[in-house]
Amino acid sequence: MKDVYILGIETSCDETSCSIVKNGVEEVNTVVLSQIDIHMLYGGVVPEIASRNHVKDIVFVIDKCLKDSSVTMDDISAIAVTYGPGLVGSLLVGIEAAKTISYIYNKPLVPVHHIRSHIYANAIGKGLEFPLMALIISGGHTELLYMKDHFDYKLVGSTLDDAVGECYDKVARVLGIPYPGGPVIDKMAHEGVDNYKLPVPMNNDSFNFSFSGLKSAVINLAHNLEQRGELLVKKDLACSFQNVVVESLASKTVRAMEKYNANNLILAGGVAANRGIREKFSNLSMEKGFNFSYPDIKYCTDNATMVAAAGYYLFTNGIVSDLDINAESGAKFV
Repeated sequence: MKDVYILGIETSCDETSCSIVKNGVEEVNTVVLSQIDIHMLYGGVVPEIASRNHVKDIVFVIDKCLKDSSVTMDDISAIAVTYGPGLVGSLLVGIEAAKTISYIYNKPLVPVHHIRSHIYANAIGKGLEFPLMALIISGGHTELLYMKDHFDYKLVGSTLDDAVGECYDKVARVLGIPYPGGPVIDKMAHEGVDNYKLPVPMNNDSFNFSFSGLKSAVINLAHNLEQRGELLVKKDLACSFQNVVVESLASKTVRAMEKYNANNLILAGGVAANRGIREKFSNLSMEKGFNFSYPDIKYCTDNATMVAAAGYYLFTNGIVSDLDINAESGAKFV
């Protein structure tokens, strides 16, 4: 059987990335240019600046990815690109680049949803085992997805307000931590003590999440301590905050797995890099006997490897697009 090489392009936010993946599981080469140092100056991603940098970098990134690999365009089976969700200006840069390559080299164009990409980051090097429960946690998403097969899935639960990654960033601002604050809070949480009482959000039988109340509780706690002239131990508050987040994610996810008889759990999204969350589910998997996997750290944040990996399964199932594909900043997965 002939090998299938997918060239993936990712520009949904502030990373410009191109990758070549073989048969959906083997990374051939990947290039990622991050803009994190630029947006750190502004305390978050500035959409206009992000899209301008994508325009500046996209040709270099694609060219370097091909030149540094042993693969030529003759070997490429299809072009996969993120069409949404994301920043519309950023998405358009990647889409137009993918369209151009598709047209010039007469290669099929594969539209990839950003959430599908994060899920298939778990397939790199090993594939996926079904049925599975996917916990998708990022700056824009907190969702539980039950998957019977590659294209048979059901949304089990989602956030009613803030996504978990968004909550981390907002709490980081309260603690005076510069963007991106999530990794720093994770590190501080492992150095602190759980000394602050915080409410567990949406502590009920549903599979939905809510983090706005937890964020508000942290803000109020910090404000009240300041008003009383009491010392706020940032590492301890980070620890208490993360413990509540982890408990909320873990309790609902495990109950959902039991209800849907899913013995496989995967983490997906940027917050899947969180050490505390990984440790909790690793311990639960040994305690309760389910299979647990998560992507390598380099595949958690936005990258084109996961786009190409997801693109393989779409392409081999005949899911391709015309050249009139457009960016969908609010694209729904389910």
